[in-house]
Amino acid sequence: MELKWQTPASLRQLLSELVGWDSRTLTEGEKAFSHKLKDKLGDLLYFQQNTSHLQLHDAGNERFAVTALYKHASAKDTIVLISHFDTVHTEEFGDLGDLAFKPEQLTDALLERKNDLPDEAREDLESGEYLFGRGTMDMKMGLALHMRLIEKASVEQWPINLVLVTVPDEEVNSAGMRAVVPALLQLQETHELKYKLFLNGEPSFTQEPGDENHYIYSGSIGKIMPTALFYGKETHVGEPLSGMTANYIASFLTQRMEWNTLFQETDLGENTPLPVSLQQKDLKMEYSTQTPYRGKALYNVFLMKRDASEIMDIFKQVAEEAADACNAQYKKICERENVEPIGTVTVITYEKLLQHATNKLGKEAVNAIKQEVVSDEQLDDREKSVRIADLLMLDCQELGPAIVLLYTPPYYPAVNASDDSLVAELVKLMKKTAEEAFDRSIEQIHYFNGISDLSYVSYKDTGKGWNVYQKNTPVWGATYEIPFSEMTQLDAPVLNVGPFGKDAHKLTERLHKESAFIQLPYMLDTLVKSMFPVKESILN
Repeated sequence: MELKWQTPASLRQLLSELVGWDSRTLTEGEKAFSHKLKDKLGDLLYFQQNTSHLQLHDAGNERFAVTALYKHASAKDTIVLISHFDTVHTEEFGDLGDLAFKPEQLTDALLERKNDLPDEAREDLESGEYLFGRGTMDMKMGLALHMRLIEKASVEQWPINLVLVTVPDEEVNSAGMRAVVPALLQLQETHELKYKLFLNGEPSFTQEPGDENHYIYSGSIGKIMPTALFYGKETHVGEPLSGMTANYIASFLTQRMEWNTLFQETDLGENTPLPVSLQQKDLKMEYSTQTPYRGKALYNVFLMKRDASEIMDIFKQVAEEAADACNAQYKKICERENVEPIGTVTVITYEKLLQHATNKLGKEAVNAIKQEVVSDEQLDDREKSVRIADLLMLDCQELGPAIVLLYTPPYYPAVNASDDSLVAELVKLMKKTAEEAFDRSIEQIHYFNGISDLSYVSYKDTGKGWNVYQKNTPVWGATYEIPFSEMTQLDAPVLNVGPFGKDAHKLTERLHKESAFIQLPYMLDTLVKSMFPVKESILN
């Protein structure tokens, strides 16, 4: 039987086809991609004979995740192959926008204007070793490699099961992966599978400019977004001390949140990046001489071992310190100007705000406020979260001045399997294979720093962490949910092995051709075959 995707040339052609299916997040192309992919996989003889093993799973907004199961008659052990097919947008391509999804043509076109590129990108382009294009690196090559694996396994009847999982929306909210978690549990039950490894295909990212090292990852860093709503008191600019601006209150918290080492974690010799603010603004919808008395700030915090409960505890501690400093400085100003303070800034969580509003307004009124906001399709989940808390505060002004603490999506729990014996053996195997077969060294990183969908498997939590997240995320259960309980049942280690590339999310996004089309196919074959039952192993 002739195989479709097993040579470097055919694999490169497959990648170009996948990249050519423009699937930018939240576009019509993203909606169409899963249907095209299902048809493509459906051309394989195995899926023509086992049509029920190829499925689409609703991820919302007319988008679908795809699962493709290759099942060996006598095998229970199963590797889940994870990828995403959405890409970020392409505004930075300018007049080359039409070529962003045509890797071969784009690479040629960039050669004609190579002097416009940064030095490192220009040198890589001139070397001929890289293929440029949106999605070549992040991460349609990972999907192509998994398609190649499942084709080969099905034709050669490898004595192991493989589940290819590829999802939309990884670049924004990971709706695809969150939606497919229950489907993986259903597949496990229906086909009596035993999940042994969740293997992602995200690319090897450079750790700093000029980094030429290739990496594999035995975990994935977490990310959470603590958010604050600042509520002062309105006044006319001509009477500034009759009120208090949200901006004034926010300044005390933001300078304590930015680069705060209280949020930094260290594990296995690696550190999380320090927190920074992702957005800070007042909530005035138009210009006027009324002072801005309502505002918001969103902060990015990376995770390794901590959960949402622990982060909220630290966030509250920092916010209370900010409120104390704000109150002390404000008191001095009032004394200097001989005016009475308007009040004292306090700190409350969204959970407490919701409880107060429900007691005051009634559950029906609070639900109506929430429903009005969540039904507004012009707002994303972050804006909806802030808007709900803001409307509740407008009806509970007796709580002000205040800093309201909440969470806004997305939330990526950290995951790590560095201490797992299987993962340790696979890391050794990949290092040995790369060195012996390609004279190339590979380094292990314990936490993939690009954020990935591995966050939604192998979840460890007794319940406290996710309960705090649920209770302090205003859109929880309406437009955003994480299947925490189901995630704990997907109990297998994680590993990320992908091709080398550079400049994800940039005009110069590029894929190392030898890594992608020659080295990784061999390495992934070696990895999967090492997990065959010993008596049936065809490693030799």
